[in-house]
Amino acid sequence: MNILFLGRHYTYFRNFESVVRGLAARGHAIHLAVERDESLGGLPMVEALAAEFPSITYGETPGRADDDWSWVLNRLRLGLDYLRYQQPVFDAAYTLRARARERTPGVLVGIGRSVRRAGGWSRRLSSAVIHNMERAVPPDPRIREYLESRHPDVVLLTPLIGLGSSQIEYFRAARELRIPTGLCVWSWDHLSSKALIREIPDRLFVWNPTQKQEAIELHGLPANRIVVTGAQCFDQWFDRQPSRDRETFCRQVGLPSAPPFVLWVCSALFQGSAPEAPFVAKWIQALRNGPSSQLRETPILVRPHPSRLVEWADVDLSALNAVLWGGNPVDAQSRADYFDSLYHCAAVVGINTSAFIEAGIVGRPVHTIIVPEMESNQTGTVHFNYLLTAGGGLLDVARSFDEHVTLLDASLASGDAAASHEPFIRDFVRPYGLNEPATPKFIESVESMAALEPAAPRRPLFAALWRSLAKRVARTRDDARYERWTLSERELASLQRLRNNRQTKAQERRNTREAERARKAEKQAAKTRGLAEKRARGDAERASRQRAG
Repeated sequence: MNILFLGRHYTYFRNFESVVRGLAARGHAIHLAVERDESLGGLPMVEALAAEFPSITYGETPGRADDDWSWVLNRLRLGLDYLRYQQPVFDAAYTLRARARERTPGVLVGIGRSVRRAGGWSRRLSSAVIHNMERAVPPDPRIREYLESRHPDVVLLTPLIGLGSSQIEYFRAARELRIPTGLCVWSWDHLSSKALIREIPDRLFVWNPTQKQEAIELHGLPANRIVVTGAQCFDQWFDRQPSRDRETFCRQVGLPSAPPFVLWVCSALFQGSAPEAPFVAKWIQALRNGPSSQLRETPILVRPHPSRLVEWADVDLSALNAVLWGGNPVDAQSRADYFDSLYHCAAVVGINTSAFIEAGIVGRPVHTIIVPEMESNQTGTVHFNYLLTAGGGLLDVARSFDEHVTLLDASLASGDAAASHEPFIRDFVRPYGLNEPATPKFIESVESMAALEPAAPRRPLFAALWRSLAKRVARTRDDARYERWTLSERELASLQRLRNNRQTKAQERRNTREAERARKAEKQAAKTRGLAEKRARGDAERASRQRAG
């Protein structure tokens, strides 16, 4: 098969490397295509795959043109996502709803408030109207031309649900060309915390029954389009052995080899959240100042999240018997480093991260603290609750630093770093059994897509009407009269800052001009006074000479 795999950027292929590698090994040609470059290490990983398998190629795709139609699409899609968050399941997920509101145009925020009061029927009706307008926007012909040039038998996409992405355009172009499409869910939170799946793919690849239920209830996908494979991205951590012993590892990262160390795994927090670095420093101080003599001496390894390295730039933890170390696990060495840090630690602590799941696979106690500083990234989401409920739960949860110190101290005092999380792993990671990896099932499901015969997409009824309405929206783009309706809270705040800056600079220029005029006027006045004084002195001298003569 000729497979086109579309990712937002190269690091998105990290969670599907085993699948890409397996497909290439079975003789399939795969082109890994991305919308944009990134600096997280994904490109070297893809380059290594292409060097190993000649059937793997990669490159960037043309994006949709940045025109009025793109502006309209962005408005409408943001609105659809906000309406989606009016479902009752998100009532407790206040962080997700608030985040969506901040980036949704004002008129659609108003509609969202109304539908939440009116109930599900009004949300479905409003969503249908907006969705029809969104579908009526003309496609960019360059995207179809790109697909035709690649001649794919199957188109896979990840994550598809990203806001501002052109992937939905490729998805629709593939449907127009009758090419089977598959959406590959990238992570455990993407179906509940990201954007709406706006079109139904031929196959949706999910990890577990929980995600399958999310796809049905939150996105409206039919069950027969959903394939539960298990979490292929975690296959690499099962039955793996460390690359070095604990003494060697600790020496290399700068920690004492005794007593056993605790690992803090950082999280990709919501935009606008407080930085994690000060919170980690506060956590370490709680251990050092607490009642446990054991925790006062326990070495600590902190792994920064690769997307939030900047906040750690000037942080020094050495005085606290702690070390900041670790990179994005996208190559063999960084993966070995990551696994060794999990394997050799006595316990894992963090806020809300998929590293908890990997720690569970390795068999380490997993702890978290739910306190006001970080609570919005935990109980303010839907997916965090799965760590508490799936398979009986994965986490040891504390509601205060004092409670956390007690629980963590008990984990270390047991003297056995191994913990059994088999029920959770079986439920959330390997639903077909602990000895049944997900990658082969994923590969077989992709190969079976070659036999699919997708139906031609149906055109929305009254398409001309919907397009006319979308065109009317486009005309408001640069009209200041409609800003409070067409722009989001975030955009309005940014626009106001821009205008304030312009006003400040304009006032500064006016002040400069007035000061320059005043300086010139003073200079002219001084010159005039000088001439007058010179004439007065001359007159006085002539008068004096006349009197003397």
